[in-house]
Amino acid sequence: MLNCNKKRLEDKIATFSKFGATNNGGITRLSLSKPALQARAEFSKRMKSLGATIITDDMGNIYATLKGSEDNLPHIAMGSHCDSVVQGGNYDGILGVLTAMEVAETIVTEKVSHRHPITVMIWTNEEGARFDPAMMSSGVITGKFDKEKMLASKDINGITFGEALDQSGYKGEEKNRINPKDYIALVELHIEQGPVLRSKNIDIGVVEGVVGMINYEFQFIGQAGHAGTVPQKMRKDALLAASEAIQYLHKELDKLDDKLVYTTGRIICSPNVHTIIPDNVKFTLDARHQNPKVIQEVVAIIENLPNELAKCKVIYKKLWSRNTVRFNNELINLVEKSSNFYGYSNMKLYSGPGHDAQFAADMLPTTMIFVPSIGGHSHCEIEKTPLDNCLKGANVLLQTILSIDKQ
Repeated sequence: MLNCNKKRLEDKIATFSKFGATNNGGITRLSLSKPALQARAEFSKRMKSLGATIITDDMGNIYATLKGSEDNLPHIAMGSHCDSVVQGGNYDGILGVLTAMEVAETIVTEKVSHRHPITVMIWTNEEGARFDPAMMSSGVITGKFDKEKMLASKDINGITFGEALDQSGYKGEEKNRINPKDYIALVELHIEQGPVLRSKNIDIGVVEGVVGMINYEFQFIGQAGHAGTVPQKMRKDALLAASEAIQYLHKELDKLDDKLVYTTGRIICSPNVHTIIPDNVKFTLDARHQNPKVIQEVVAIIENLPNELAKCKVIYKKLWSRNTVRFNNELINLVEKSSNFYGYSNMKLYSGPGHDAQFAADMLPTTMIFVPSIGGHSHCEIEKTPLDNCLKGANVLLQTILSIDKQ
């Protein structure tokens, strides 16, 4: 039975954890920053040593390809992203790259024959932590985002994505993009970023798709005033109104399906001074569910929010949304069979977070493999997946890629 190499994979994880390392065991590796460029250089060096050909496209995505035995067959792609959030962990995104590298190294060192070219990818700016939005490059390639607008996106220092890309040395040609004409499949391994697999002692998540979601912003307009002089009954306190709205929304949303998850993750209070009554407060609501009917019920609750709370004007608008994405059934089944081939416990599930694979699924057969996250922790420095689980994920990825090649 063919297996990936545990020590090699451990070395890859340890090496890449140095690029952007924080003092608390995590990483800050923002897209196209110096640490991200260091990770890209290490990736390119290692893949070239395996005999891979390296190209990039116009969004800076990297493609490292091992030639197949038969000419003119479409590529099989695997990989993920190497950028992180601020003070993130050493597994989100990058593990999908490292396991794909290990699969490629196993194929080369074990001299495994394969008909199709096998390509290991790094997507650019998946997190959107430096340049908005998330999944930028896959969004441009699949027509979700306007390229010129993305190139103009600025970081907190006023540097545009286009400027950073030009300076990175990784700007290639549009003709090098992943596309359905030249690629037969894409498989992305990722940490679960949640607690389900770990809590159930499951080795592998067979990902069926990515749940749909909506994101709304609410605004409450009141009247500022001195905290010591305006009687309570005469106030138009925007923060009080916002807090009433949050409680109302949570109470109503709790009545829906128990698989619905929703979050108030950002609150902006103005003027944000301890001696002034707040006159303008905004907050966001992020809601996610696999069933579009449940999402519609969420929207209905939002639209029935009382027009005036705490005597304040209420305004809401949809910032963005996405539909539920279903991955390719044949590839889903291959991941499940590959897990069973090694005797690994597995379960089917949908992803709550978004991934480049969900955009890629619009143009070619795609699926994902999840490995457990200890405590469900992600986007934080204590994020961790045990090495044995990483190796199991790599083995499933290896067998899935070889199965695709045979078919």
